[in-house]
Amino acid sequence: MSLFAPTVHGLSDIYGADVDAQAVRYARLAATFKATFGSQPEFIARAPGRVNIIGEHIDYCGFPVFPMAIAPDTLVAARANRSDLIRVSNMDSAKYPPREFSVADMFEIDSTKHEWSNYFKCGYRGVLDHVSRQGSKGFDALLDGTVPAGGGLSSSAAFVCATQLAVQRIEGLSLTQAELASAAAQAERHVGVNAGGMDQAVSIMGQQDSALFIEFHPTLKATPVRLPEADPPFAFVIANTLVVSNKHTTAPTNYNLRVVETRIGALMLAKHLGIAERVACANADPLTFKVVMDEYFAKPNVGDSNDDEVQGWIERLEIMLRETEKAFGTHPQGYTRDEMAAVLSVATAELSAKIHENQFPVRADRFKLLQRAQHAFSEALRVVKFRWICEQAPEEAGLKLGDLMNQSQDSCRDLFECSCPELDEVCKIARKAGSFGSRLTGAGWGGCSVHLVPANKVDDVKKALADQYYATYFSDLSTEQLSEALFATKPGRGACYYFA
Repeated sequence: MSLFAPTVHGLSDIYGADVDAQAVRYARLAATFKATFGSQPEFIARAPGRVNIIGEHIDYCGFPVFPMAIAPDTLVAARANRSDLIRVSNMDSAKYPPREFSVADMFEIDSTKHEWSNYFKCGYRGVLDHVSRQGSKGFDALLDGTVPAGGGLSSSAAFVCATQLAVQRIEGLSLTQAELASAAAQAERHVGVNAGGMDQAVSIMGQQDSALFIEFHPTLKATPVRLPEADPPFAFVIANTLVVSNKHTTAPTNYNLRVVETRIGALMLAKHLGIAERVACANADPLTFKVVMDEYFAKPNVGDSNDDEVQGWIERLEIMLRETEKAFGTHPQGYTRDEMAAVLSVATAELSAKIHENQFPVRADRFKLLQRAQHAFSEALRVVKFRWICEQAPEEAGLKLGDLMNQSQDSCRDLFECSCPELDEVCKIARKAGSFGSRLTGAGWGGCSVHLVPANKVDDVKKALADQYYATYFSDLSTEQLSEALFATKPGRGACYYFA
């Protein structure tokens, strides 16, 4: 894999069969930039959205995930303007009005306001915070995005990552892909979303024709993994339920609450296992399930996937699932704040500080630690098995991979409670039409689903979804809108710079 974000000069190096349409889009972006700012852009920074094939809500638990980059993306056309002003515009100016800031203003982000330019500021601040310096150059930027907002394909990460690429080039910096991914994950927290790091990592580090097995602990590591060869080959169908899940506004009861539940779960599981006072656990901020597991077994992180190491993963995760039942099984309906504080022998205010609730507030009467921990450990187990099947290509690999995806959807629905009726229905329709496996992708509570489909069944699955879901609930969709909501894809490349 490349150490730094690459530069390309041909759109065919980024996109597949859609090159002609993308050429029109890029030309329109450059022409609008010139009309808006009076000159041609110096470059275009591009970062894609992503589909997480399997491994939902476990990146912030420290466990590996299995996403791929896709063609929908965010573009940032940019040029230094020899002033201290940063002027930001959007191709959809009616929805996202132009903004102008001084260089000094770019570090001021009000997370209480759902303002589109906050994500641009996040990208700006993420780069400069990483190198511990203030910005020095004004510039003009024009954005265009094709990743649906709130659709579960990580539009926010694509936005932040593309901005970071633009900012580092304007400022004359050269962060590695790993540094950019880490900075982007940290940066998005300035808008009040407690991101785990998967979305940013795959947007920056995505590989053409390969998914990524991404590990976060002890260090960020992305390993390209190809799907098994099959006849017919495998394809992925993406179906957007068109139920919008806005992580910013629903975070206290949905996304951030799940993060907090896993973090408190890790603290209480460490105490249950008698390892809470060990240095690795006591000094971790935040403590995650992966750190707890590693410390309990006192073994180094598993890296390459071979039979012995996969078996090691499986044995440890199965043991942790049993310990989870012992630790939390007495409270299947969840814990109150007072009950959790009592288990940890701390005041409720101290517990709130430990989980950084001042930065990521949550609203809940009870915290379902048993169910969240069961999902986290079982989902990590499915990710490990998914990679093993991809690399070993056993007989009926499609059925085996699909079964893991279906189990993941069940767990997201029943244990993590991040599905919704529309996602459940889309998965049911797709499976009946020929999908090996169907599940939600992204944060959930709406947004997109991903379906592993043999190539000869792609049209059948798309037609079933079009007829039975979209025609029923969104009958006024145009042909173009339907094609944006329902499409087949394969793994694409990550972030890059484009020079015509």
